[in-house]
Amino acid sequence: MRIVLIEDNQMLARAVEQALRQEGHSVDWLADGQDGIEFLTRDGADLAIVDMNLPRLAGLDVIRRLIAMGSDIPVLVLTARDGLEDRVAGLDAGADDYMTKPFEMAELCARVRALGRRRGKRGQMVETVGRLSFDRAGRRLSGPGGVIELSRRELALWEALFDNAERVVDKSALCDSIYGTGADVDVNAVELLVSRLRRKIEGAAVQIRAIRGLGYILQQDGG
Repeated sequence: MRIVLIEDNQMLARAVEQALRQEGHSVDWLADGQDGIEFLTRDGADLAIVDMNLPRLAGLDVIRRLIAMGSDIPVLVLTARDGLEDRVAGLDAGADDYMTKPFEMAELCARVRALGRRRGKRGQMVETVGRLSFDRAGRRLSGPGGVIELSRRELALWEALFDNAERVVDKSALCDSIYGTGADVDVNAVELLVSRLRRKIEGAAVQIRAIRGLGYILQQDGG
């Protein structure tokens, strides 16, 4: 998933970011609530992890603004407050789950997976293109020969192309989806991942075409 983390504690944010990246997610980190809500409004996310006590705009207000926008982005709240009233306030504001600091990274990752599955159930569970089927909740790609094993970066690339099927996605946008916004990665690294993914989906009536000077497009054969 593409996850937005809004947390002003840099040490904690880096630890959470690392744990989530190891799970195969891309993570965009914002250090205050105002920047966070602006990013979510502009770019969206599959999941938002929001600290309750944020500079410029409180976590509760971030959640309320998302709800007011009609957003369906799941929200996991992180906070040092462990009182019942604070938990109720966060959930009533629209949060989907709540974790009190300090917490174990293994539990955080488990809750993130659960929220991802829950979101997947809101829409179609399995989608198809060509002879490929993609289980969003399970993050599994299958072809005529069964499940196609993908690395976490190959999977992030597939999701970015699949979500924009029949549309050109430029290399910088793919870098953001795979490595996180602002990551110091040469865009040419995408070419290697594309080459690997092409080999794995060969014969499935789907192709990844390079559009010179623009980026890549996922199309069914004959598209």
